[in-house]
Amino acid sequence: MPAALTDPRTVARTFRVVAVAEAVTWVLLLAGMFVKWVLKTSEVGVQLAGPVHGAVFVVYVGVALLAWRVLRWTPQTALLALVASVPPLCTVWFERWAQRTGRLPVGETRAASAG
Repeated sequence: MPAALTDPRTVARTFRVVAVAEAVTWVLLLAGMFVKWVLKTSEVGVQLAGPVHGAVFVVYVGVALLAWRVLRWTPQTALLALVASVPPLCTVWFERWAQRTGRLPVGETRAASAG
C-alpha cells in the first residue's frame, strides 16, 4: 500500500476534502432536483450533478473505510461516517464532530521563523 494511504494526516486531510465535496455535490443535486421537479424547467442540473454526486459519494465511502483502518476508528465511528453520507450535509457535520472529538488528526503547526 502506498505510504500516503497509511499516513494518518494525509488520510485525515483527504477525508476532510471529500466530506466537503460530498456535501457540495449533494446541494448541487438538490438544486437540480428543485429545478426539475418544482420549477419544471430543466433536467440538466440532475443530469450533471447526479453522476458527479454519485462518484463523490463512492469516493467518500472508500475514504471513510480507509480512515476507519488507518485512523483506527471504532466500528461505531465508521458506521456513523457511512450513515452521515445519506442525509444532505451530514458529512460536514461528521467531519467537524470527528475533528472535535480527536478522531481526525489535525496537521502539525509550525512556529513561524523570524528572519
